[in-house]
Amino acid sequence: MCALSLLRSLFDYQAWANAELLESLADLAQAHASERHAAIRLLNHNLVVSKIFAAYLSGTRHGYVSDNTEDTPSLDALRADVEAMDRWYRDYLDAVTPQLLAELVPFIFTDGDKAMMSRQEMLTHVVIHGGYHRGEIGRILAQIAVTPPWDTFAVHLHRTEPSRRLQLVSEPAGL
Repeated sequence: MCALSLLRSLFDYQAWANAELLESLADLAQAHASERHAAIRLLNHNLVVSKIFAAYLSGTRHGYVSDNTEDTPSLDALRADVEAMDRWYRDYLDAVTPQLLAELVPFIFTDGDKAMMSRQEMLTHVVIHGGYHRGEIGRILAQIAVTPPWDTFAVHLHRTEPSRRLQLVSEPAGL
C-alpha cells in the first residue's frame, strides 16, 4: 500500500471516528455538562489545529493566534465544522500527488516557533493528533460511566468493509 492510499484510509477512519464521537456527545445527559463542555473544547482544539494545518497545506493564512478559539461552539456548529474539515482533507487527498506529498513546507506555529514538515508528515500529524484527543475524550466519558465509541482503525475497517471478517486465516505456527 502506498503512502497516499494509507493516508486516504486514515482520513476516512478519522471522519468515521469523529462522527461516532460527536454522536456520543449529542446523547450525553445534562447531568454531565462540565464533561460535555471539556469534550467540546478538546474537539474544537482539534478542529482548529486541523484548520491550521489545512492552511499550511494549501499555502493560505489561517488567521489563528492560538490552537483553540476563545468561545466554545455549540455541538451542532462544531459537528458541521468537523464534517466540513473531514471533507476538506479527503478532497485534498483525492487531488494531491505522491510527489507533492514529499514536498517540505516551512511554516510558523501559533506560538511563533518556526517549523518545516513534508506534506505527508503534516497529514500524518493531523490524524495522530485527532486520535490523541479523541482518546482524551474517551477517558472523560469512561470516568462518568459512559461507554465511549470503539475508536480504532481496525474497527473502522471491519465495520466499513465487513468482507474483511470473512477472510480465512490460518494460525501462525507455534500458537
